Amino acid sequence: MESITTTFSRSEVRRVGNRFAPALIEALETLTRLAAFTLITLGTAWTRFGQNSRVIRPRIVDEIHRSGVRLLPIVGFLGAALGVVFVGQTIALMQQVGASGFTGTLIVTVFIRELAPLTAGLVVLARVGTATVIELGTARALGEVEALEALGIDPIHYLVLPRVVGFTISVICLTVYLMLLTLGCGYLFAFARGLKATPGEFFGEVAGALSWLDFPLLAMKTGGFGAIIGLVICYHGLARSLTLEEVGQATTRTVAQCVVACLLLDAVFILLYLIA
Repeated sequence: MESITTTFSRSEVRRVGNRFAPALIEALETLTRLAAFTLITLGTAWTRFGQNSRVIRPRIVDEIHRSGVRLLPIVGFLGAALGVVFVGQTIALMQQVGASGFTGTLIVTVFIRELAPLTAGLVVLARVGTATVIELGTARALGEVEALEALGIDPIHYLVLPRVVGFTISVICLTVYLMLLTLGCGYLFAFARGLKATPGEFFGEVAGALSWLDFPLLAMKTGGFGAIIGLVICYHGLARSLTLEEVGQATTRTVAQCVVACLLLDAVFILLYLIA
């Protein structure tokens, strides 16, 4: 009986291993290629810094407009909704349980440190990132990237760097915009429901819950989200040869990997907050 159980257990372990081993190997290969692509991008940014600025700077401005300015309405709507749903309800709940003094700490911990950066990053990924993967993947499938190389134009410098820089700046600015709008709408909603605190008292309480460490960590986190999204998008669009039929699959992989990467980076910053 024991031998049968042992044989069954070994067969199950072997079956599970055969199922997950290829996925693990593929994940490690993707991570290695992404790391190599990131190093190539950083090397290009270092060696070509300031070159062709008349061409690159307008492309960066275009990317900021595309992934930042054009998303202000949808981010504004989300900010108003979060202000009513999260901030306003949080203030009301804290008043009901007699813990109004912890309102600022709760808003800073949950919204400013975690929810706002993730929301801004995911909005950029959903509205601009997917379209960018399709754009770059189609260009690669049609041979346009090879045409740039034949003309002596570095695709990393011309196609990748403006997008990475533009996404990074856009996520940082959209996060700040989302925070201010959410806090303002949340205060107005709570004031309409009978909040006695003045705007100065409310925003002073939120500011008092912030520490000096929040500012550099928040800047690094939001910038990291934008850079990760830009790098993963450009990797899947350019680093591998694609056919037109594979562009859709590349887009799906990009979204999944961007979400996982942002969550892992967020976990790292949570550990930093706990250590500090």
